Amino acid sequence: MAVYRGKYILEGLGSISPEMEHNLDIAYDICMSYKGDFPCEMCGRCCHQPHIVVRPEEIDRVSTAAGIPLPVFMTEYLVRMPDGRFLFRKTDPCAFLGKDNRCTIWKDRPQICDDFPYAVSMFMSRVYLALTNPDADIMSLISYMDDEWPCTRVIKADIASKIEAARKDVVVQRSGAPRRSRAARPRTRRTVCHGPVPPG
Repeated sequence: MAVYRGKYILEGLGSISPEMEHNLDIAYDICMSYKGDFPCEMCGRCCHQPHIVVRPEEIDRVSTAAGIPLPVFMTEYLVRMPDGRFLFRKTDPCAFLGKDNRCTIWKDRPQICDDFPYAVSMFMSRVYLALTNPDADIMSLISYMDDEWPCTRVIKADIASKIEAARKDVVVQRSGAPRRSRAARPRTRRTVCHGPVPPG
């Protein structure tokens, strides 16, 4: 199983070619370019996602921030998936969303919370696909994004132009064309989460 940057699982791939890694880096840079554009408006929508991943190395930090003893946190607040990921049990809304729509563990929240929505696998995979496949329409690919979300409006305002500008830097696979197979894209499950590498 190939994993990009320790958090994007690429189903069906055993390794990442140098060309693919280069193109993934371009897609990642586009996604990360939005990081400064999302001041929290406290709408609380991101805190209602169905799969909030807590990476193994985050568990102790998050439980401490929440003031919950680690054994209680592990058994009452997390569920371990068969692939090794940990998810919050309560996510609609997140158990740590306050009544004022503020995160009660903000400074120590899981990485996925900081990455949402611009660097989660669902968006990242679509940016990669649009970069490497000139026939792919990024606006159609991200039609799942709710237009009423403040962050969606920011992304949709210029994602097409960012992808078009970056296509000149895409490295073509040795076969002479960008790889377009399903296996070459980061995970595109319906969830908006990214998972850690399962513990070894």
